[in-house]
This record gives sequence, structure tokens and C-alpha cells, in this order.
Amino acid sequence: MNIIFRVDSSYEMGTGHVMRCLTLAHELKNRKARVSFICRDLPGNLASYIKEQGYPVLLLPFRSERADTSWLRVDFKTDAMETLQMLIASSPVDCLIIDHYGIDQRWEKLIEANVAKMVVIDDLADRPHQCSLLLDQNRSSAGDRYHGLVPEGCVKLVGTSYAILRPEFRSVKQQLAERDESINRILVFFGGTDPTHETLKTLQVLNKRQYSNLLLDVVVGEMNTDKDVIEHMCNPMPNAFFHCQIDYMAELMRKADFAIGAGGSSTWERCYLGLPSLSIVTADNQREITKLVHDQGATCCLGDSAEVTAKEIMNGINTMLTSPSLVKEMSEQALRLMGEDKFNEVIDRIMGGDHDIH
Repeated sequence: MNIIFRVDSSYEMGTGHVMRCLTLAHELKNRKARVSFICRDLPGNLASYIKEQGYPVLLLPFRSERADTSWLRVDFKTDAMETLQMLIASSPVDCLIIDHYGIDQRWEKLIEANVAKMVVIDDLADRPHQCSLLLDQNRSSAGDRYHGLVPEGCVKLVGTSYAILRPEFRSVKQQLAERDESINRILVFFGGTDPTHETLKTLQVLNKRQYSNLLLDVVVGEMNTDKDVIEHMCNPMPNAFFHCQIDYMAELMRKADFAIGAGGSSTWERCYLGLPSLSIVTADNQREITKLVHDQGATCCLGDSAEVTAKEIMNGINTMLTSPSLVKEMSEQALRLMGEDKFNEVIDRIMGGDHDIH
């Protein structure tokens, strides 16, 4: 099968979409699919990293003007036509996988005749799609949140059972010991780019003498513009370990007793391993799932990044350190939230037909 991903990353939009597409790409490659990526050449993109992972990247040109959407950086027709040229050059395309908030049914209808199957990864349910398979790994309080937004015959894989998690998380889960109530090691990770500088804000708190007995794993992405400053902050702290663009996040989550992070896709990684957390909303698309996970008791959301102060982070940490039963309950709720693991079904459906798989 010839499978192509249409996905972007940048300083502004972060790296989460590309990282989850790479997880899918590795699984599809293991099933003998030929995989490549189409990405726009935005500032802070992960094209080099995708190539390092072994996949060809076709780059759409960077355009500095903002169009009708800040996500695509160009109008949808321009993006679709530029993408279409690359698809035709790569034809036949058995499957196009789209993971992009700037793309909807209008774009997809311009493309659909040139691909055998179209798969959409979404988690907003705020616009219509023209696809045969829709994947949304987020749990939602809404019932059929895509009713009327996708064609009648579209297969919808919705919920945390379909979470896109790297194999390392599954292997670590099998050896996961039950978490006790103590907090000795904290993981700090605010996504690949952390555009709102939450890592620095959190380190200003954890650098205080009262937390010197806690071990700290501080993780940043290669595209984090603060990474050098963060590393220099960590270096003189004997209890802090700095990690950049790593492939062993699951192991750090296993070792951690508690995490402080953004409300993005790493929310599901933390929940999958039963890791209690303080979370801060760093982008609009995180708000719904973070509230849901908070309401389920699987995280404690401090609020939006623009409003969360260092003092509130400190209060949150102190509450966790002095409330062992809360920490234990949060871990149990996180595990409960994830449900049965059906990730293999996602790969089966992309590789196979759209018939029912039992």
C-alpha cells in the first residue's frame, strides 16, 4: 500500500500532530506499507525529524501571509491544489491520512477522486469531513459527536480505546507496578514546542529549596525555543535531569510519581500509565479534553496558561505532596478512563477495507 500523511508542525501549532502520525506510520511500515509525508515548510517544522525516522517528506512552500486560516497559512484551495500535484506525482495513492485542524470537507472534496481511501484524524468535531474512516482518540461527553459531520457510511473510531500510543507505552504498561501514594519523582513536559513557556514557569517553582528532595525529569522538544535556557536552569540543580527530543517518554512516566504538563495528546499517555498530574491548558483545542479528564478525577487542571501563575503551580504541587489519598485516587481514575486498548483495530482498518473487524 502507498500511504501518504498530510500533516503540519510549527512553533505555533506544536508537534503533537506529527508525532501521533509518526506512531501510525511506524505501525503501517511494519505491515509493509510504503509511507511518506506532505507538510508545509512552516517555521519550526519537524520535516528533518520525519526524514530521520525514515520517511520521505514532500514540502509545500512556506508563505508568510496569513490567509483565512492560521492553521494552513494559505487558503484551502491553494493548499489542496499544491497537495494534489504531489499526490498525482505519487499515484496511485491507496490511502491519504489527514491530521490537520485547517482541513475540512471543502479541501477533501477537491482531493478525493485522486486517492482510493481518505482517513481523517480529528479531535474537535467542529467541521464536516469527506472521508471513509474518522479517528478521534478523545473521550467526549457528547454522544455521537460526529453526527452529520461525516458521510453516512463513514467508519467512526471514537474514544480513548483508540488512543495513538507508541509501542513503548504498551510494553511499559505490562511491567507497570501499582503506584503508591508517595511523590519522590516529578516529570515536567509541556509538549514539543511549549509556546507559552510553561516549563520555565514550572521550573521557577521547583527550583526552590523546599523541593530539593524531589527528583525532576524535565523534557523538551527540539523545536522548543526555550530549550537552551531550560537546560541552563537544570544544570546547577543536582536533583534535575534535562531531556531533549527523547524516545523513552514511557520509561520516564513509569518512573515518575507525578507529572506537570499540558493538556494535549500526552494527557492520554499519562492516563494510560496511571500517572497523576497537574495540567495547564496551553491551546484552545486542549480545553474540552482537559476539563473532561479533570472532571473524571484523573488530573487536576489549573486553568489556561495565560492565567496560571507560578504561585498557583506551587499551590497545586503542595496540595499533591500533602494529599496522598488524592494522588492514589487520581492514578486509579486515569487508568479507568482509558478503557480497552483497540489501537490494532485502527491499523487493521487503514490497511484493510472498511468492513467490520471483530
